[in-house]
Amino acid sequence: MLFALAVAALVLVPVVVTFSSFAQVEGDIFAHLTEFVLPELVGNTLWLVVGVAIGVSVLGVSLAWLVAMCEFPGRRLFGWALLLPMALPAYVTAFVAIGLLDFTGPLQTWLREAWGITGLPEIRSRGGVILVMSLALYPYVYLIAKNAFATQGAIALEAAQSLGLSRTQGFFRVALPMARPWIAAGLMLALMETLADFGTMAIFNYDTFTTAIYKAWYSLFSLAAAAQLASILILFVLVAVVFEQRSRTRMRYGAVGRSAAQRRIQLSPALAGLAFVYAGTVLAVAFLIPVTQLVLWTREVIATDLDARYWTFAWHSVLLAGLGALMVVAVALLLAYAGRQRPGTAMMWTQRLATIGYAFPGAVLAVGLFIPVAALDNWLIDAGRAWFGFEGTEILKGTLLVMLLAYLVRFLAVGFGPVDSGLHRITRNIDEAARNLGTGAAGLLTQVHLPLLRASLLTAATFAFVDIMKEMPITLMTRPFGWDTLAVRVFEMTSEGEWERAALPSLAIVIAGIIPIILLTWRGAHSHG
Repeated sequence: MLFALAVAALVLVPVVVTFSSFAQVEGDIFAHLTEFVLPELVGNTLWLVVGVAIGVSVLGVSLAWLVAMCEFPGRRLFGWALLLPMALPAYVTAFVAIGLLDFTGPLQTWLREAWGITGLPEIRSRGGVILVMSLALYPYVYLIAKNAFATQGAIALEAAQSLGLSRTQGFFRVALPMARPWIAAGLMLALMETLADFGTMAIFNYDTFTTAIYKAWYSLFSLAAAAQLASILILFVLVAVVFEQRSRTRMRYGAVGRSAAQRRIQLSPALAGLAFVYAGTVLAVAFLIPVTQLVLWTREVIATDLDARYWTFAWHSVLLAGLGALMVVAVALLLAYAGRQRPGTAMMWTQRLATIGYAFPGAVLAVGLFIPVAALDNWLIDAGRAWFGFEGTEILKGTLLVMLLAYLVRFLAVGFGPVDSGLHRITRNIDEAARNLGTGAAGLLTQVHLPLLRASLLTAATFAFVDIMKEMPITLMTRPFGWDTLAVRVFEMTSEGEWERAALPSLAIVIAGIIPIILLTWRGAHSHG
């Protein structure tokens, strides 16, 4: 229990620190923020949340319904392929979209020269940001909604039709309301990712709280202002967390038989063709075209860009992701095991609090953890000078400590879910049999549970590894001097408009991101096989 409380306390540190920043308000900077910055940030954020909510809901629900409930060409392929955009960080999709669709890009240039077509909508706009974020995040809704519709089966529509409703009416009045809690859960995850996004907003130059936090720290040189902006962003996030938790508590619908779930709607040839075109278009725009463009750009620059620096970037990325994944899995295992040893309401809420860090944007965690570490660093330096004549200027700030702690807080939930689920699949009878043979708590974990948890631990490590590889704001804001990674390289190249040179590190991140998609698909196929 003490370990679980310590992890929960670590998660609370950035929240407490960011809100305590209002005790040291810098008058001129805060007045500037409230008068000129905050109104734009709030407006931009609200427009973004509303737009992305509509976009991911329409795409995710419609595709989930087609794949789960309708029979059309390519349905099995689309079932897993529509998850592939999860492997593309939104900031990669963003700069590819700008490179292709900007006024000077190949598409508009060809349309002007070949057909004389001008006046296309500007991609560098609020609509462009919403489009990119919707394409990148719809899989959150799609995956959960698909499972919900598959659980209902055709029997829900058949029941609606027996009451005199048409198939369309049955969808809106029966199937959709039954799946609403699951859809809401996926939607909340997508919106929290939207609030946490930094790279996409920076590429589009669309100011939200995450970009403003970065500017307050690195342009205004004010950690206090950055923390105050972070505290406002936390309020947005906490509202989303409350809705997400409430949607989970409402998931109480029972499942129907498997035979009912497999009776799908036989579409007419025309509608089946439209379904194929629709799903194929979304997959092409959200994944195939961006990846193809990355490959083409990489071919142009690989001869000149792939030098010793890139092996350093890759090594830094892999090392950080590896260390971070090990920390996440180890803490997740101990946290889940503590819950198994001491089950109860108090432990359940402690675990929830310890894993709520997934909802906090990386920029918030970077600020919230850097401030106390910097204070501790200053105390250690003063003590070292007084007691040992220490002459250094940094002890903790110049290390990877802040980055790894922020990774742990941010991605602990990613590791905790698979590990906790794996533990729940191990029956208590196994524990009792081991104890009867004289095995203690430590031996039970190392000799009994760990061998049975190999698949769950591998899943947790894989997802944590890839999420850390893609993470941009934590790495960018807390890395030691000269400690660049693939994600930092993408940020630097896109900041200069060098789309082609950003393709090489982006492609490496995408390849790593495909790993959990394959694992997720494999596990889903075997769990339903």
